[in-house]
Amino acid sequence: MPKLIRLYMVNVLIGFAISAAFLAVVLVLDVAGLRRLILTTPSGWIAGFLFFLSNGLVFAGVQFAIAVMALAEDDTPTPRGGLRSLLRLAPARVPAKSKPRRG
Repeated sequence: MPKLIRLYMVNVLIGFAISAAFLAVVLVLDVAGLRRLILTTPSGWIAGFLFFLSNGLVFAGVQFAIAVMALAEDDTPTPRGGLRSLLRLAPARVPAKSKPRRG
């Protein structure tokens, strides 16, 4: 199997697993009364399935996009030093001229 297809399938499965976990959390916490709606109405399973499916598509797409962007090779050199370069700075001495006091 080509690597890109395997990468896609793995990330789609991860996205739908995240969606299942999200649905479980929403049902446990009864957000906006969705647990009561899904579990007590006769066609509540359709609402639960559509909730799972729509969030699964979104999470799978985001997961795959993150994985693809992580594959990119950056050709620009990264600057070295970070905060260490700031620690080497020293204040510059500037002569201050005072105005004569009026009094």
